[in-house]
Amino acid sequence: MTAILKVDTIQDTSGNNIINESSDTITIGASGDTITIPSGATLDGSNATLSGFATTNGITEADQWRLSASLSTNASILTSNLERNDTSFSYIGSGMTESSGVFTFPTTGIYRVDFNVVWSALSDGDIRYAGGEIQYSNNNFSSNGILAEAYNGCNNHGLTYYMSSHMTSFFDVTDTANDKVRFRVTASATIDCVGSTSANYTAMTFTRLGDT
Repeated sequence: MTAILKVDTIQDTSGNNIINESSDTITIGASGDTITIPSGATLDGSNATLSGFATTNGITEADQWRLSASLSTNASILTSNLERNDTSFSYIGSGMTESSGVFTFPTTGIYRVDFNVVWSALSDGDIRYAGGEIQYSNNNFSSNGILAEAYNGCNNHGLTYYMSSHMTSFFDVTDTANDKVRFRVTASATIDCVGSTSANYTAMTFTRLGDT
């Protein structure tokens, strides 16, 4: 015999809702409850539309940008010649937005921000250091601070030489209108910060790790 139980709400003995259906939305448990999936059980969402989960290999947002042309400088915030990596990668999610060197995050969350800087210098320059920094703001750059910075010391060797510095930091984005980052390069003398349209030399990477 087949039996059908028709209810909108199932409660426990204390009168707390365990399962509730309203307007085609089913709610299991309530805020503060722990819902346990038994060991050995399988959740199959292959034919369902899932929201609120990291469904792309655990990463919902990942994007990579780079300096597309070399810049001769001793101290500059990168504001131009910035392009998304289109050589071997298509961004995951909505992607970052860039305007005059200021990067806006597509959604809130905890992000890892990486910055790699490559410099090229002639042997006759007095180059003691070169590197860069990741700057951040919580008020759309009315003011700013530094998330990370890295520098490379060097000695002249009679030839054109290269230097590379890498820096990384986590950034808690709680307000996409105000929590932003930008990138600054600096050296002890004017040399070339290396850029390219076909490979990542001076480049920045953004990866959303999880919810804030």
